[in-house]
Amino acid sequence: MGSQNKFFKGILMGAIAGGAISLLDRETRKSVVESCKKGTKEVSYYLSHPTEMAEQIRDKTSKLRTTVAQVSEDVTYIAEKVEELREVTPSVAGLVKDTREAFDQEEKEN
Repeated sequence: MGSQNKFFKGILMGAIAGGAISLLDRETRKSVVESCKKGTKEVSYYLSHPTEMAEQIRDKTSKLRTTVAQVSEDVTYIAEKVEELREVTPSVAGLVKDTREAFDQEEKEN
């Protein structure tokens, strides 16, 4: 258990070191500062307008449910068509075989 703890500690330290090194670049620092400011503004906005956030979550959830239902219907439709093909394929194969035999028979007669 101790070695696993050291492993995750090492990963965390590596991530912190990598983040610190990447901040040596001016463009990266600007980008991080802008992202933090934007994130802070959004959090502040939603803290002062919680009903709007709840409404957006409801809308997204509703859209997700609709999409899942549509995908489920599509999968059911495809499964039905595959089953139909399984049932029809032997008949078609038999028909093709009979047709080929008829043509072969006709060629032998000519």
